[in-house]
Amino acid sequence: MPVLDDLQQLRRPGFGPKTSTRRSGISRISIWVSALFERSGHCAFLLIVLLTGCARADEQPNILLIYVDDLGLGDLGSYGHPVLQTPNIDALAAGGLKLTNYYAPSALCSPSRAGLLTGRLPYRTGIKSWIPEDSGVYLRDAEITLAEVLKDAGYDTAHIGKWHLNSDLASTTQPQPTDQGFDYYYGHNAFQLPTNRNPTNIYRGRTLLPMQEGYTADLYADEAIQWLEERGDDAPFFLYLSMAEPHTSIENPPEYNAMYAEFTAGEVVGIPNGLKEPPKDMLIPRGPGEYYANITYMDAQLGRVIDWLDENDVAKDTVIVFSSDNGPVTSDWINWWEVNAYGSTNGYRGRKHFLYEGGLRVPTVIRYPGVTTAASESGEMVVGMDLFVTLANIGGGKVPDDRAIDGIDVQTILEGGSLPNRSIFWALDSKSELEFAIRDGDWKLLLDRTQAPRELYNLIDDPLEFFNLLEAEAEVTERLNKKAQVYLADIANDPLRPRLGAESTYEE
Repeated sequence: MPVLDDLQQLRRPGFGPKTSTRRSGISRISIWVSALFERSGHCAFLLIVLLTGCARADEQPNILLIYVDDLGLGDLGSYGHPVLQTPNIDALAAGGLKLTNYYAPSALCSPSRAGLLTGRLPYRTGIKSWIPEDSGVYLRDAEITLAEVLKDAGYDTAHIGKWHLNSDLASTTQPQPTDQGFDYYYGHNAFQLPTNRNPTNIYRGRTLLPMQEGYTADLYADEAIQWLEERGDDAPFFLYLSMAEPHTSIENPPEYNAMYAEFTAGEVVGIPNGLKEPPKDMLIPRGPGEYYANITYMDAQLGRVIDWLDENDVAKDTVIVFSSDNGPVTSDWINWWEVNAYGSTNGYRGRKHFLYEGGLRVPTVIRYPGVTTAASESGEMVVGMDLFVTLANIGGGKVPDDRAIDGIDVQTILEGGSLPNRSIFWALDSKSELEFAIRDGDWKLLLDRTQAPRELYNLIDDPLEFFNLLEAEAEVTERLNKKAQVYLADIANDPLRPRLGAESTYEE
């Protein structure tokens, strides 16, 4: 049927069916619609629409979710950094959608990852701060992760890189990545030891491996490519690639340090972590050069993974999401192991650990071939929990309906649409006495540990959060406080929330 052949060419490019079941389903629908066309004389336009709709309903794209560690909103060329070279991530943005108003689920790593993978406010899961080794804190198996949802939908699943949702990657009592939906795991937990060069704390499954020679960026890129090559079936894949960079302590190949030598004073020497005592004689500010080099090196290794997708004709069938777990460590160092991190918040107040904009707003890019428009941007307000719902729905998975889910499906923005008005809530037990924040429209209210309102900002008039309008805008304060109290009560009454004694309340 030549008309049908022509129409097949007009279907949305990419995301063709991947299994014989999906192929035969679309074929049967196509033949039925074609017969209807021949009998009834309906216009070809209707046939095209029907075929496109059927293809869209049956598609299960591959999903590559890249989550990097402590990258700031201003730490990429595509987000305005005047020096940093990040050509691969920038190319991803040039080929897809750049979000300019995206918020991480938290301003710290463990709660951010809990929110990302469950679609739930981190405090609901009991992950209130970062998880130290041997603390006994973990993401409980009662939570349903994105990997579990997609695995149930027929995906091959792998997690390569940082986990940090339990306190012991060798434990037989704390759920591991392979207990929470991932078919395969290779990576580390909190941070790389002694640095990201020749790490000694890499696990495969529950097994601690010997020292892995190389840098974590290339180790994880190698492992990702190997897993992709060895899957050996037609199922779609979900790969959660969680890079160690640019979390300190860092080292880089010399050629990358040389790229930014003009921004470095003195000899570059890695500051090891995991020591019994801080190496005080090594804590010498050297400027941002090695931090820049670390990000450029990470970018190059991510480029290898993306290139593999292109070279193996997989990119057209793959949704790629790139994001960061929280805001950066800026030159306003709090801990000794942060020395020589120079992250950029793009001028926003705060940094990692704090619920100001600099700790929460991070770069995020989505490339969805056939859906997102190249070099497009969206200023719609999106939060990390939305990625759980959105990717689950894109993959044909079932979002749990037996628990509170705090994300929404944001697929409408992928095609240039808008989102409904809503409020977003954060909670973080960390360095600041300001433990809670809520954004509603133009306004953001911060509350202290006693849940009392302390600071109110209009983010349109005052995006840098300089002018506290708590008293001047008493009605707004009261309105946002009431909404915050609803969130707090809902979290406290969440039937899945672990009770006192099972929550993370530690500081990094």
